[in-house]
Amino acid sequence: MRRQFDSPIVILGSRLLSPYIMVFGWYVIFHGHYSPGGGFQGGALLAASILLIRVAGGRRISRLQIQEFATTPLAVIGVVIYFATGLVSIAMGGYFLDYEMLPIPGLDPAWLRYYGILIIEIGIGLAVMAILIMIYDNMVRGEDYA
Repeated sequence: MRRQFDSPIVILGSRLLSPYIMVFGWYVIFHGHYSPGGGFQGGALLAASILLIRVAGGRRISRLQIQEFATTPLAVIGVVIYFATGLVSIAMGGYFLDYEMLPIPGLDPAWLRYYGILIIEIGIGLAVMAILIMIYDNMVRGEDYA
């Protein structure tokens, strides 16, 4: 952003609201496999909680959060979690994302599906969060050079 006007009220409001948005984002991710929501919606909420602070505080405060160089590895980790879960299922003799074939000993097929979907939702949420933050950072950086 070209000009930053620091408002203590806006910064305080965003700092108070951001943790609640983040907790709700994690709730949506962890309960998305059996209720409305999931990885994409939870990742968007996590990104919104971080972007709220970045919009309110500018670059000075955003340096205290997720750094710009860390968003690409986070997005890659999320995608790798997704594909690794599917490839493990294939390696165990099932289909891609056949959760019943995951090598977690001592669990019923219903629990294997439960944990398999949860792993997928976490990977998707992490990737969506990182990609939305990257989009915002690229838009702000492009605005500085104009």
